[in-house]
Amino acid sequence: MQAVAHAVHRDLERFFDEKAAVLKGLAPSAGMMLEEIRELTLRGGKRLRAVLVAAGYRAGKPEGELEVTAPVGAAMELLQSGLLIHDDWMDQDETRRGGPAVHASLRERLGDAHTGDSIGVLAGDYATSLSLERFAAAPFPPARREEALSAYLRILEEVYLGQFLDVTGDPDVSRMHRLKTTSYTVLGPLRLGAILGDVSQDALDALERWSIPTGEAFQVRDDLLGTLGDPKSTGKPGEDLRHGKRTALLAEAQASGSASLREKIAAVVGRCDASDDEVRDLIDALAREGVVARVEAKLDALVAEAHAIADAAPLPEVSKRDLRALAEKLGRRAA
Repeated sequence: MQAVAHAVHRDLERFFDEKAAVLKGLAPSAGMMLEEIRELTLRGGKRLRAVLVAAGYRAGKPEGELEVTAPVGAAMELLQSGLLIHDDWMDQDETRRGGPAVHASLRERLGDAHTGDSIGVLAGDYATSLSLERFAAAPFPPARREEALSAYLRILEEVYLGQFLDVTGDPDVSRMHRLKTTSYTVLGPLRLGAILGDVSQDALDALERWSIPTGEAFQVRDDLLGTLGDPKSTGKPGEDLRHGKRTALLAEAQASGSASLREKIAAVVGRCDASDDEVRDLIDALAREGVVARVEAKLDALVAEAHAIADAAPLPEVSKRDLRALAEKLGRRAA
């Protein structure tokens, strides 16, 4: 994972330097958008999507050089930056990865909230454009380039539809997780890496089956961290409640919780001004009524399902080890 992260970081730095030189000739003042995208992208992040690209590639090329996957990994990181920029603006979050959200930074730089927000939306769009440019530079097998492009476009379509379901509060949480998170966090990167590694159709089918429970486990863990996490690690405990996000915890609470728990949910969820004491009281109630335990049990079952799929998959042993380790990493992470 460290080797992949370093390779992708180097690829991104080179790419940003090249784009900065291009912008100087096209529109020097627009360089601030690239600066904001660069700062956010290189500020942090776990590079999990890039690692999944590499894991998909190793399913077809167990002995292949992982540097080959760097352009696709970089494309996934740039796509994530674009999605995060838009997501923070939609959620009115002012911070990201220990620094200012892009729209918040641009408000400060430009001295006007509306202009800063507008350029922030453009920056998110531009990051997606940069992602496609980096993707186009990847050395996919010539016979599978069209398949790779189709897979990339499918990521875009599904994540936008999933975001729609999230913003509108659609009650089908599993569908929202499948579209918004599994698509671009697990399934999409793994599929692109597998195409890059020229895997067989049987192997690709197995990787895609593994992605479904793993992607949902990733989102369920994210929901738990967003409500219960340590502020020093996640920076956002309780914020999902204040923002009214339709999480696995809330779905379980509303399906199986008592009337008094549902009353607490109605009084707190969606209130950005909810006090820390009110949030803590609701979190305690979720734990007392077994909601947290049931969601954690669901997470355990999803990780176990992913392990079973990996064990039975027609893949090299190194790939099976990759998938087992990644299911644990994605489903058990602390931040």
